[in-house]
Amino acid sequence: MDKLADYYAKRATEYERFYDKPERQADLALLRNRLATMFAGRKLLELACGTGYWTEIVAPAAKRVTALDVNEEVLALARSKALPAGRVAFLRADAHALPASLRGYEALFAGFWWSHVPLARLDGFLDGCMRAVGPGAMLAFLDGRYVEGSSTPLSRHDEEGNTYQQRKLDDGSTHEVLKNYPQESELIRRASRFGWGAHVELLPYHWLLSFWSPR
Repeated sequence: MDKLADYYAKRATEYERFYDKPERQADLALLRNRLATMFAGRKLLELACGTGYWTEIVAPAAKRVTALDVNEEVLALARSKALPAGRVAFLRADAHALPASLRGYEALFAGFWWSHVPLARLDGFLDGCMRAVGPGAMLAFLDGRYVEGSSTPLSRHDEEGNTYQQRKLDDGSTHEVLKNYPQESELIRRASRFGWGAHVELLPYHWLLSFWSPR
């Protein structure tokens, strides 16, 4: 298990505290409504679903959801959510190596995952995403903006331009976590290599990128 996967396995029961930050509530309320509308009636593939926070929000509106994560620890929590019967399937899989069986989805979503992808692997990651969706599919990625006083401070940069944070868990352990904060122009540029209609919605604490696969 790599360092990031190990960190999130250990953080599983603590993860959703992130969504309790008072200053982020207006953003999150808007995003919950926005995503439920975006994926309504669509066959959706959710990558790096974690504890199922966003799965629980989008599943009632989506036609069907396949939600995957590399960690069984977080999937166990995701499966315990109040989800529409028979509409959600959970799968243990790596977002960087999607199974060949995952094809033809009408939409793809990943929340708070883009920022954990090393810059050198972003194009390869997006290429895998495009293979999983059908023509004219919607792809959406949600993540956080760096806000002084709310975000965990950055601890270092590497030679490729990735940034990192030092995060502490309840057990007292400290973990270095890759966490990038892309600019709007970079998001548009990356998305436009693979699809069309790229749009970034900037909120005070979050960004939402959406674009379409070629028809």
